[in-house]
Amino acid sequence: MKRLQGLVASVLVALAPVIHADQAAAIGNGYFSTDDGARIHYLQAGQDRAAPALVLIPGWTLTASLWREQLQRFSAHRRVIAVDSRSQGESSVMPTGNTPERRARDLHELLASLGIERCVLVGWSQGAQDVAAYVQQFGTGSLAGVVFVDSPVSAGTNELDLNKAFSKAILGGLSRYAAQPADYSAGMVRSIFRQPPADIDAVIAQAQHTPPAVGTAMLVADIFGADRRPALKKIDRPTLVIASAQSPLLDAQRQMAASIGGARFIAVPNTRHAVFVDDPQAFDAALEQLLTAKSSR
Repeated sequence: MKRLQGLVASVLVALAPVIHADQAAAIGNGYFSTDDGARIHYLQAGQDRAAPALVLIPGWTLTASLWREQLQRFSAHRRVIAVDSRSQGESSVMPTGNTPERRARDLHELLASLGIERCVLVGWSQGAQDVAAYVQQFGTGSLAGVVFVDSPVSAGTNELDLNKAFSKAILGGLSRYAAQPADYSAGMVRSIFRQPPADIDAVIAQAQHTPPAVGTAMLVADIFGADRRPALKKIDRPTLVIASAQSPLLDAQRQMAASIGGARFIAVPNTRHAVFVDDPQAFDAALEQLLTAKSSR
């Protein structure tokens, strides 16, 4: 009997961290309305408000649910928020404001509504533009860190000269997107993963939630709408630039990191554009290092 009791006790001790982790990983849905009437959906996990919150921003037409692993992984010790940007995922489709500058204001209003006074902003792809626009408008006073994921900050119309092949590919695909939006979205989504996740069909369906006219306006505004490089000079917080080693804009990302004082640059091999999905271990380890770094202020 004592041996059985001891075995049960050992099992309970072993399970304790797992039970705790599951409790911390509970992911809930939330909504709030912006001052121009957009209804923004977000996912959230974690209750600890002592540490800076982690705010995760997805790419073009994509959904907050792609950050599920990071929501679970980091919510044990801090509050984690993943946002469906306006006109994406479960957020309302808006005829106006589909620019990084307006989405940055959406983020600012969301953080205020949630009472988040300090956070680390993580922007992937289009989300990198949102982070730069946020810094340009609101500075770094409320930031504990900044992360750019597999995207350099746009140089506006200068992209046509600086990144000719990439710009040509983007502009050349717009007519196909307008003519065959479902096929274009499905192909785009599948192309960003080394190995598609189990819920790939749901991710594709969410991407198709964004109407082609809105998606086209978003893409043009993201890449060519404004030169957001001046925002990089304002960043005085721990910064991570993490890229796919296969990125066509790898050199541009390396140069961006070099222009930010103290920024760390990492290229993750064997990944595509969705670095944090393809290799969550490498991504999470790099993010954890940033989260434990001391701010320069």
